[in-house]
Amino acid sequence: MSDLWKLTIRIQRYKPGKGSWVSRYPIQIHPDEYVLDAIEQIWAYQDRSLVYRHLCHHSTCGACGMRVNHRERLTCITRIRDITRNGGTVDIEPLRNMPVISDLAVDMGQFFRLLDEIDYGQVQPSIFLPEDKGIRPSGGHHGEIERLVDCLECGLCISACPAGATSTGYIGPAALAAIQLRSTTGNDSSLAMADDEHGAWRCHSVFACTEVCPSNVEPGWRIMDLRKRLIALRISSLIGSETEVANE
Repeated sequence: MSDLWKLTIRIQRYKPGKGSWVSRYPIQIHPDEYVLDAIEQIWAYQDRSLVYRHLCHHSTCGACGMRVNHRERLTCITRIRDITRNGGTVDIEPLRNMPVISDLAVDMGQFFRLLDEIDYGQVQPSIFLPEDKGIRPSGGHHGEIERLVDCLECGLCISACPAGATSTGYIGPAALAAIQLRSTTGNDSSLAMADDEHGAWRCHSVFACTEVCPSNVEPGWRIMDLRKRLIALRISSLIGSETEVANE
């Protein structure tokens, strides 16, 4: 048992009608276990009133996103030894910029509604050339396959986003990254949502979303690319309008 570390886990709590407070839990855990293991140990042996989200335990579903030591992380892949030391303390809080339902569980309804409005499903078409990784289309020089998207819909990006903290109408990095991806496959039906004061122009260009993204979606870069596309469309529209006037 000497290989177990003794830690203090401090969890930001919240219950409707009761307000917020911090609970402290002493635990013993192996340093190669994960933060989610620590939370589950607390729930199982110390406090059954603790509310949190989890599902897959291997960074596929995105359900266990929280703030660990004041940084957005997936708790199922955050090892104890990477964030503290033996005898140390770990602070765990719910994600920011979304309403807290109870303890570590937040209401992500608006987050998912925006992705539904964009019609961004978990399976998307991907255009490829014949030489791409040995994949061959059924005919011609290019083709289309279906693939799972990289975004885990974990909400870490909007929690880390400064614009999300200052603008309740901001549609957020995940939705904007989804619009950018759809536009690269020839589907630009959602570009009007991005070309809005609460869309791509609200982004502060801090790239905090990219820093915390667990699956390398690079939402910050995608938002910048989306801005380029929107500017190009405006210029194209302006040139087209001037040409029409000149032809009259």
